[in-house]
Amino acid sequence: MDPGKLRGAFLYRLFKILAYFDQMVETRIASRHRVLKAATIEFRGDSIDCVIRDLSTTGAALEVSNQTGIPAKFTLVIPGDALHLPCAVVWRSQYRIGVHFD
Repeated sequence: MDPGKLRGAFLYRLFKILAYFDQMVETRIASRHRVLKAATIEFRGDSIDCVIRDLSTTGAALEVSNQTGIPAKFTLVIPGDALHLPCAVVWRSQYRIGVHFD
């Protein structure tokens, strides 16, 4: 095989591997920890049960059965840790909500 082509193929594979690892670099301010904690979303006198799926000092990912009526700002209550955390929604997907602690 031509040495130029061999070198090109090697570099191509190397850059592909580096690009893969580059996508996995953590860019969050605080590292998140996977958890499975029961919690409650409280707002305007209502409450909705949820599960905290990952947690950091700056925010969390919450799993809910239905997002209908959940406002952009609410209080996350974690009874097991006796915490009441004011939150702002950062992103939403079908069954998950990403929040930042205010």
